[in-house]
Amino acid sequence: MSRHTPAAPHHETGKGVAFGLAAYVTWGCFPLFFALFQGVPAFEILLHRVIWSCLFLVGLVTLLGRWAPIRLAIAEPRRLGRVLGCALLIALNWGLYIYSVETRHVLQASLGYFMTPLVNVGLGMLVLRERMARLQGVAVGLAGLAIAIQVVMLGELPWISLALAFSFGTYGLLRKQVPLDGLSGLFVETLLLLPLALMALGWLAQADLSHFLDDGRTTTLLVASGVITALPLLAFAGAARRLRLATLGFLMYLNPTIQFVIALLVFQEPLAPVQLATFVLIWAGLALYSWSAWQSRPRETGAAAPLSR
Repeated sequence: MSRHTPAAPHHETGKGVAFGLAAYVTWGCFPLFFALFQGVPAFEILLHRVIWSCLFLVGLVTLLGRWAPIRLAIAEPRRLGRVLGCALLIALNWGLYIYSVETRHVLQASLGYFMTPLVNVGLGMLVLRERMARLQGVAVGLAGLAIAIQVVMLGELPWISLALAFSFGTYGLLRKQVPLDGLSGLFVETLLLLPLALMALGWLAQADLSHFLDDGRTTTLLVASGVITALPLLAFAGAARRLRLATLGFLMYLNPTIQFVIALLVFQEPLAPVQLATFVLIWAGLALYSWSAWQSRPRETGAAAPLSR
């Protein structure tokens, strides 16, 4: 009898691919949603995204009967320290992303998410003392070269790209140390951020700076920001249960690719030759990284680590 885990039935694999496509295509189309906000600052959108995500997840967790791991996490203050760190990092990532759409820097956002897997490799080596394969080292080096070219040729640091990549990469690093699934983890993170978001929103209202009740369209969009945060996560969870990590890893590139296309075709952001060279180097690094990950598959043993988004 084979010691390998039997492959999932074809219909389950098909469902997993459909869920994965739904999640990553939705994430990739986020610029189109956040571009609908007119005159609402990124900071206020972030506050509402936290508040309405948390409220929507209350109903979702109740519907799915997933309160047990959440109660366990809340009952252990020592564990909440890491979750709070995750919450602050994901809030920073969300806020920067909304800002990048608001200021029409979606190409930089796309570059940041293309860079994230390479940042993960570098963080794993520096923080967790993981060994880096030779091709992975070359991939990270190409990413560093790409950033250096932008700094030298354009005279500016792509800070949005770097901040998005490092905030999400560090979030992933901390998230691995928290034994919560994606849905439960997101709920606890938004729950910890909720008091801060409510206080900040109260200050905006008191200063007459809130846009929440300006008109029905804006109010609906702000409430919907919480719903669209949770729904792709559910789809991703469905994909993660049915697909191998390698398959999920390749689907992951759909998100920044769609953002890249939207930036060029919808927002008509200019793409200078130097920026194109940067993307080509990052894509080459990702190709090497993916090839290295694919080559290492036969040497992997044990259960795969849980993914979170």
